[in-house]
Amino acid sequence: MRFLGNVLAVIVGLLIFSVLSFFFLAGIIAVISSSEEEISLKENTVLVMNLEGRVLVERSSEDDPDFSSISLFGGVPTIGLTSLKNAIKTAKTNENIKGIFLKGGTIIAGQAGIKELRDELKSFKESGKFIISYGEIYSENGYYLSSISDEIYINPSGLVEFNGLASEIVFFKGLFEKLEIEPQVFRVGDFKSAVEPFLLDKMSEENRLQTQSFLNDMNEFYLREIAESRGLDFETITNINSNMLVRKLKDATELNIVDGIWYEDQVIDLMKQKLGLEKEDKINTINISGINKVPTSKKKYSGNRIAVIVAEGEIMGGETDGLISSEKFKKEIKKARENDNVKAIVLRVNSPGGSALASEVIWRELELARKEKPVIASMGEVAASGGYYIAAASDTIVAQPNTITGSIGIFALWFNAQGLLNHKLGITTDVVKTGQFSDFLSPTRKVSELERSIFQGQVEEGYDIFLERVAEGRDMTKEEVMGVASGRVWTGNQALENGLVDVLGGLEDAIKIAAEKADLGDDYRVVYYPEIKPWFERFLSQFSNEVQAYYQKQKFGNLYPVYKQIESIKKYEGLMLRSPYDYLIQ
Repeated sequence: MRFLGNVLAVIVGLLIFSVLSFFFLAGIIAVISSSEEEISLKENTVLVMNLEGRVLVERSSEDDPDFSSISLFGGVPTIGLTSLKNAIKTAKTNENIKGIFLKGGTIIAGQAGIKELRDELKSFKESGKFIISYGEIYSENGYYLSSISDEIYINPSGLVEFNGLASEIVFFKGLFEKLEIEPQVFRVGDFKSAVEPFLLDKMSEENRLQTQSFLNDMNEFYLREIAESRGLDFETITNINSNMLVRKLKDATELNIVDGIWYEDQVIDLMKQKLGLEKEDKINTINISGINKVPTSKKKYSGNRIAVIVAEGEIMGGETDGLISSEKFKKEIKKARENDNVKAIVLRVNSPGGSALASEVIWRELELARKEKPVIASMGEVAASGGYYIAAASDTIVAQPNTITGSIGIFALWFNAQGLLNHKLGITTDVVKTGQFSDFLSPTRKVSELERSIFQGQVEEGYDIFLERVAEGRDMTKEEVMGVASGRVWTGNQALENGLVDVLGGLEDAIKIAAEKADLGDDYRVVYYPEIKPWFERFLSQFSNEVQAYYQKQKFGNLYPVYKQIESIKKYEGLMLRSPYDYLIQ
């Protein structure tokens, strides 16, 4: 057995060495390639946007080689919204680009991100150039994106999901009862339902109400956009969607959901006709990374900067990579505040929230910046709870109509594991202490009523601070904020009606507002922070995480998402400003 173990260790070691060697060589090639001259476009070129199976994130490295986002262990590749929008803008103004071939049927994204990308494609189409979509499968969001195209085609064995939005929550009450673990919950807000999965076996009426409300609003919004693009009236498209009338592919064509049931080679032949090519001719194509290296019309250099600080992920303390860490973002905001060349700051928020303390640290730094220069918040797919907390420090808040926001509430979560330890594992504990509360909120025993009242008081104090921050930032009274708070989640549309946001729009709108408030006209350039590490450096830092994730996926199989949610409980330390749950809207 030892011999076999040694052999296996050598094989694994060689595999890892080979992989690292490959990517090291790729990194050298990428560096050499990046030093070459910029790419020039041939006439009659088509931009190919292959977004199939990719996760839409705020940013990705502009110099990523095409293979850099490939995961070695089955992870999902990402693509940056900023890179995509830059590519589409270049394609719109470059006379050699005649159209876009869009393959985005299975893109993984929230609806606000889709909306921002879709608007850029709409602007491209208005220039008179064509957009043709092709897919083997169209998910609900993938179809929403693709519906902006002039024509949509699907493989004869394909599938269209067009049956409305649904949000499903996993509940753990039964699991904790079997394990004899008792969740100890402290919260403020009838709608603050982030802790419900640990307490209930189904949604509370308050959570069901808010979820139904924002799903209905999002569904209506995206159906109206699809109806406009496809030339259908709203009542017709609503009937098709709510009753899932697209059950076979022929239904999709008869109901004008797609334009044809074709193979990809037939779609390519169609584009050749549009380009005036013969069937045997080859289409000149370019991808996203390629077109972003094409020189654009030269702009005069400007010393004025608008700093876009991208806050994506959960809000946590420290300097953790991949999250909105309070120390890292405090430094980035301070750097922008103290830089005389930075005339305004745009905070791009895409976060469900997190630590109340970390949110307060970031809020304070933004508040200091706001006293010296304009600070504008741009909300992405989600800017809820702690995400809204930090946005409240802005002069102006911009959100998409289908952004998920609000959730002004607070909670804390603790677990009493005494039953698990005593009855399941046979472990007992004893304690010696110097004061009545020296073992305050010990996980090895039930919380006393006095402890509960003390900690609940701290939670309520945290909620009061949250209300003050919002009231101050929005120029509202605390009572007015309480009317739309209680942890309730809103869409951007609803938040505008309730005074929680100022303008509906995307990141570009927020940047324009920042320029106006700083009296810059068009004399400015946009810089993004924090800086993105080179892809090879990111690959090395994420390699061990991918190995661990791959192992856990193999171990838990279909239960892996449940395992991940249980693991996330470890991050619930102290007071939390968190949206009700991780929204999986399908």
